[in-house]
Amino acid sequence: MTQAKNVLGEPLEVCCTSPMTGFFRNGVCETGPQDVGTHVVCAQVTEEFLTFTKAIGNDLSTARSGFPGLKPGDKWCLCVSRWQEALQAGVAPPIVLAATHEAALGVVSLADLQNHAIG
Repeated sequence: MTQAKNVLGEPLEVCCTSPMTGFFRNGVCETGPQDVGTHVVCAQVTEEFLTFTKAIGNDLSTARSGFPGLKPGDKWCLCVSRWQEALQAGVAPPIVLAATHEAALGVVSLADLQNHAIG
């Protein structure tokens, strides 16, 4: 298992394995040099967020080539910059702090993340 930490400074927990998420498709919002999108925010996607992200060019709701397509309620490792854009637009989906990588703190504040925390 990973040695990565979450935004609370604790060991990073699994975000979701059904659908299998994470940049490395291991269920964990880990990151590395090859992850240019920094997929570190474990979010429970909402209809509002899926509509928002599709409108700005990242369709997460349509299944294609090995990607199942997401539906409201699914958990997924989002790019931290996209989550921040959704926050600014008022449609940020709720997140799981224990499964959100500490790298997210380089872009968004812990307070913003806490304000959207579930579980």
